[in-house]
Amino acid sequence: MALLIAVALFTAQAINFAIAVRDRAQFRLAQATRPAITRIVDALEREKAAGRPLAPDRGRVRRVAADPIPPGLERRDEVAEELRGQLTELGIEVGRIDTGIRATVGDENRGRRRTGTMLVIAVEQPGKGWLTVNAPWARADRRLIAALIFQTIILYVIILLPVMWIVRRISKPLRSLAGAARDFRPGNGATPLEERGPSDVRAVIAAYNALSLRVNAMLDEKDRMLGAIGHDLRTPLAALRVRIESVDDDDDRNRMADTIDEMNRTLDDILSLARLGRPSEPPTDVDLSALIDAVVEDFRDLDHPVAFEEAERLKMHLRPSLMRRAVRNLIENAVKYGGGAEVSLLPGTRHVAIEVADRGPGIPADKLAAVFAPFTRLETSRNRETGGIGLGLALARAIVQDAGGDIALANRDGGGLTATITLPRG
Repeated sequence: MALLIAVALFTAQAINFAIAVRDRAQFRLAQATRPAITRIVDALEREKAAGRPLAPDRGRVRRVAADPIPPGLERRDEVAEELRGQLTELGIEVGRIDTGIRATVGDENRGRRRTGTMLVIAVEQPGKGWLTVNAPWARADRRLIAALIFQTIILYVIILLPVMWIVRRISKPLRSLAGAARDFRPGNGATPLEERGPSDVRAVIAAYNALSLRVNAMLDEKDRMLGAIGHDLRTPLAALRVRIESVDDDDDRNRMADTIDEMNRTLDDILSLARLGRPSEPPTDVDLSALIDAVVEDFRDLDHPVAFEEAERLKMHLRPSLMRRAVRNLIENAVKYGGGAEVSLLPGTRHVAIEVADRGPGIPADKLAAVFAPFTRLETSRNRETGGIGLGLALARAIVQDAGGDIALANRDGGGLTATITLPRG
């Protein structure tokens, strides 16, 4: 805003300067031509009344035989054109009109010598010679430019400085508000923003503070509701787990136990996804290589073929339990649909990549984005066995995005899928 006003002031002053220069040029032209016309007309009338030519060496208007203006003087064609037009209107026949600017030096005045310029005008009358007359001619006044520059500075001081102060008074609290809205995380215990600035800005900040309080209150209520739902659902599942112990058939009992365990895992995934916006675990400094290695070892203990290329120690600031769950979900999918997993940690200068690759059937290219939606299953595309309810990738991506990163899927050459977690460093 301040820059826009500065440009507008500069443009206005430039227009003002152009108008002043034009008016100055018109005034200088009138100052030179009007007295010259009057003197020439008066001299011609006196010459006609006296019946003899004007003297060549005295008087304001003199008659000479040839053009008295030497070639080296500066010409002013606009003066010649103006004189020709006015003399023609008065019925005075003229031939050539020549002009020249000559420097003059006056008498000493209080110890200083005055210098200036004079415009010499020569008007040819065919068959009669030349009439010559001197007229005042003002040089370009540098004081005009200095005055306009000084005026511009005064305008900038009087107008621009208060505007900059007002803009700063408005923009500073707005920048704070934008930063708070950008960094808003539910349940992070952020203090309300100070209500500063003009009344409109203070009203916006107050509305934001009230909105953040309402959002946190709604999320608190949601957490309480989810806790109650989880308790109410786990209680009958635990009762069922106890009851199946009385089933005599081992196969039936094991299938029931697997079903109850799957229901518990599904419930955990749903509750985790719903609560992800307000995780209870604070971010800490974690060795990401060690975290991945621990997850891989869990799968190796269950005799799953999971390979991990050892990487150097890499400290990251994140929530370890959640990140461990995201990596586990990706490896679990690779084992389930690809028979095994190849895990790699690829550190970069600004980002860190975790790759989980398999040699399964892959995913159709037009479905690579859709599989991240909750409760999405693609049994027909990469099914070896019936999987879960379609929350693994959705939960993993939500965890990674909460850490400032993202997950991308890509089909491998020769078959298989690569899931890549990208996290920012620092």
